[in-house]
Amino acid sequence: MLDIKYVRENLDAVAQAMKNRNAPWDSERFTALDEERRAAIAEEEALQAERNAASKAIGALMKEGKKAEADEAKEQVRVINEKLESAGARRDQAEAAVRQILMTTPNIPHPTTPIGASEDDNPEIRRWGTPRQFDFEAKPHWDLGAELGIIDCERGVKLAHSRFYALGGLGARLERSLINFMADTHTSRGYKEWWVPAIANAETLTGTAQLPKFEEDLFKTTDGMYLIPTAEVQLTNLHRDEVLDAADLPLKYCAFTPCFRSEAGAAGRDTRGIIRVHQFSKVEMVKFAKEEESQEELELMVKDAENILQLLELPYRVIALCTGDIGFGSCKTYDLEVWLPSYNAYKEISSCSDCWDFQARRANIKYRDPENFKGTRFAHTLNGSGLAVGRTMAAIIENYQNADGTITVPEVLRPYMGCDVIGPQ
Repeated sequence: MLDIKYVRENLDAVAQAMKNRNAPWDSERFTALDEERRAAIAEEEALQAERNAASKAIGALMKEGKKAEADEAKEQVRVINEKLESAGARRDQAEAAVRQILMTTPNIPHPTTPIGASEDDNPEIRRWGTPRQFDFEAKPHWDLGAELGIIDCERGVKLAHSRFYALGGLGARLERSLINFMADTHTSRGYKEWWVPAIANAETLTGTAQLPKFEEDLFKTTDGMYLIPTAEVQLTNLHRDEVLDAADLPLKYCAFTPCFRSEAGAAGRDTRGIIRVHQFSKVEMVKFAKEEESQEELELMVKDAENILQLLELPYRVIALCTGDIGFGSCKTYDLEVWLPSYNAYKEISSCSDCWDFQARRANIKYRDPENFKGTRFAHTLNGSGLAVGRTMAAIIENYQNADGTITVPEVLRPYMGCDVIGPQ
């Protein structure tokens, strides 16, 4: 959530930022509601002072035996109370409207975020590895996985719904191996691993900005809880309503969770295979940082995600998302895209974002640094996929396939898999 004081004092800058993000913004409405709110507060303060004076006068008049005058003063207090109630209602209404605007307004892009209208304007930063040239007809993961008996989309649909799948034999073991490998690798680089609930309440999802704007993308339970779309939600809210010590920052967390997304806006996209599904596994990274270290920690997080792909020897590229493509809560984002032969293109496998103080303001996460400033400041929160497991599996199946229809297990995964090759199951 944006700082209301910043918005009030930088209306032109906010308007330009929203224009760069292709996001709706009405400066006049915000100003009118903010002025109405402040006018109501000023009226309340004046009426309260008037009521205090009248109440004090009533006591003095009663002591003097001036009952008639005291009764007049009591009537005056009654009228003031009615006015106070009206002013309070106007203040509450204006505050609710202003809060709704701020809760549904995206973050201000960082000055280093490229300006652009859509994903077509995302600049490539670097590439690693060279896509493999096959001397046989390579198969997409949805065909090869089905032939080997390790991916079963039809039974996934039978068990649940479209865009669900089941894994069998070494497919199930590959999923589990990737999760353990990713978690082990991140903890070896200083991340504290957590195991968190797969269900979150509305306050938790509001803290990380999935609510109220993106409720249609969430799976909701009958009692008003939600299946989490990412472990970022839970890891970030571990410190909701807390004040951290600057000496402990940055805090680096990671967690594996199942993730659930309705993909409401993705109809018709990536319908084959396990690239875009309703349930998937992911190992997530989250950081809490000081303001002056925020951007450096983002660069380091990207390196941590890249490290997984490099260890798996999967070709990828890093792109910087432009203002028209970054997520709602992000001020700056890098995407990692892995090479998928079935698409003859790079596909997103990780998104690493710096949310600045946007989430922390919503979740009330602060830090104290007495050596550098008085009081507290909002922490900076960062999150990144490290990685999306299903997409990593798809990339391994396609990039490591052999002419005889088997799949070579990446060397770094062999201790987890207990085999070198995946054959028919």
